[in-house]
Amino acid sequence: MVTRHEYINDFLYVVVRSDESRGARTLLYCSGVNLDRFAPLTKGRHGLSSNPVIRGLQIVKQEVSSLILSKGGTPRIIRGKECAGIAPTADTWYSELLLIEDADESLPAEIIDCGVRSLFAKIFISSTTELQLPDKLPDPGELQQYIDALCRQFGRG
Repeated sequence: MVTRHEYINDFLYVVVRSDESRGARTLLYCSGVNLDRFAPLTKGRHGLSSNPVIRGLQIVKQEVSSLILSKGGTPRIIRGKECAGIAPTADTWYSELLLIEDADESLPAEIIDCGVRSLFAKIFISSTTELQLPDKLPDPGELQQYIDALCRQFGRG
């Protein structure tokens, strides 16, 4: 039985699902950011070689790996198409993939909370927007409305 924990909206996704074909207690971590939708917050705020949304997602993968290790799991970097089809729009997306072995039951929910919160901390810092998410992570639709409002308020179209 495949279990799947997800946080998906038009700006981002963080999905953790079981992958029993690779063994018991094995998970896949898929995360992605919509480069087109985040453009109003990031355009003109970074050099040619570094998009803060892409870099943020790469750093978040490292933080998720640290969380996995702290819970007794083993993160493994893999390449593949296991996360294809998750992005909810046809825009330009950047994604990351990670295999998790010996996963604790509480790990999926913790990964989603850590992944979303950490990503926004990185984006807000790099876009010089001094904002924070509420203490309780909003549902994906509420977060999408919040980011849409930020793009209108701080965006450089």
